[in-house]
Amino acid sequence: MWITIFTIIYIVIGISIVIRILLYGAKPSKSLSWLLAIFTIPIGGILLYLLLGRNRRKNKLMQLKKEASIYFPQPFFKIDFETSEVHKKLMKLVYKNSFFHPTSNNNVQLLKDGKTTFESIFIALDKAKIQIHLQYYIFEEGELANRLLSLFKKKINGGVKVRMIYDSIGSFSLSKSYLKKLKEIGVEYYPFLPFKFGRFLSSLNYRNHRKIIVIDGEIAFTGGINISDKYLKGDTVLGNWHDMHLRLEGDAAHQLDHVFAMDWYLVSQKTIRPVVLSKIANLTVANTLVQIVSGGPDDDFPSLEQTYFTIINQAKDYLYITNPYIIPGQAIKQALQTSALSGVDVRLMISEKTDSKIVGWCVRSYFESLLNSGIKIYLFPDGFLHSKIIVSDDEISTIGTANLDDRSFEQNYEVNAIIYDKSTAMALKEDFLKDIHISRMLSYEEYLQRPYTEKLKEGFGKIFSPIL
Repeated sequence: MWITIFTIIYIVIGISIVIRILLYGAKPSKSLSWLLAIFTIPIGGILLYLLLGRNRRKNKLMQLKKEASIYFPQPFFKIDFETSEVHKKLMKLVYKNSFFHPTSNNNVQLLKDGKTTFESIFIALDKAKIQIHLQYYIFEEGELANRLLSLFKKKINGGVKVRMIYDSIGSFSLSKSYLKKLKEIGVEYYPFLPFKFGRFLSSLNYRNHRKIIVIDGEIAFTGGINISDKYLKGDTVLGNWHDMHLRLEGDAAHQLDHVFAMDWYLVSQKTIRPVVLSKIANLTVANTLVQIVSGGPDDDFPSLEQTYFTIINQAKDYLYITNPYIIPGQAIKQALQTSALSGVDVRLMISEKTDSKIVGWCVRSYFESLLNSGIKIYLFPDGFLHSKIIVSDDEISTIGTANLDDRSFEQNYEVNAIIYDKSTAMALKEDFLKDIHISRMLSYEEYLQRPYTEKLKEGFGKIFSPIL
């Protein structure tokens, strides 16, 4: 009798899971894998799905984002300046995904590497009058963290409000003693998806990979640089860390503040009133056209992937990409190959050294097919190159936190700035061409002759590409 009851319950649960997979499965290959597991592994298949296959945390994040949208109304799309029809297409795509329209009232400054970046950041932080918003994927204790602690104490004593978000996995080394010091001086902080034993897998899967600082709603910083002393002192294994960051002043900074406010609601269920100073409306030092694009697992569409895809497809003359983690899905891979085969000068610059062997093998597993389509690949030898940059046709560029991989496109919270400006594009192009002179260019013919042991490592690494 009990066997019959158990069998009926098992069948009902199995059927309900199959129906759920058929209705809500996003990728056919993934859905097929779960169906095969359920039908071929008695009991174990269902248990594995209940443990790994459900996106309960994603559903919770989507609900919180829906609630937050009530407090943060979406602006109407507008273009009140002259621009090309090609750019308008990308602008509208970004708006429909992230609800940020392009703004021309901006001052943009490129910040290369840690020393330059943190000098600019601390100057801006010291001038804060109302509030400081800060969120990072990696926040490590050390010289930089201690300087921030001292500065926060000074500003809070002067009446400035300081809010901070840190990713609980990326900043796992952040000690309780440091957090206690933050609390004692008055910093209001929250971890993003804090690690909990019962929610290990769901907590691990969705990460906030953004790096944002906003001062008084008018000056902001974003890019690839985290709060870590390795950007100042280097790494004993990898050497110097190289990265690109942005200082934004104007309406784009206000849009980044909006991104922070949305994330603040996700972690605290508290709303932040936006600060709009008169200086934003009267900024005259520059009129650079900038649009912020943000993306996360709670979005309807993969906004960063679609942004990269569009920039790649719209390139006519050249496309230069710097990124440490180029693990392209089928769409991005075909876009890159199609551009190269149609005559666009497509070049990729990747760090020769890697901070993860498996990730390095996975990245290299795509080299052969990319080289075969005429894409030029350069390996940067001087330390670890962590920048996430795309520049094209002396017209458009993007700098931010998103890598060219499925994790950045589908599972991480990311943010990029798209800059529709010739001078910025030319500066990034010049920097790219300068770096290729010290880099090693790969040859397709030579790469085919690599040892079979390397090919086996690449094949092993590629298996993990969906989760890296």
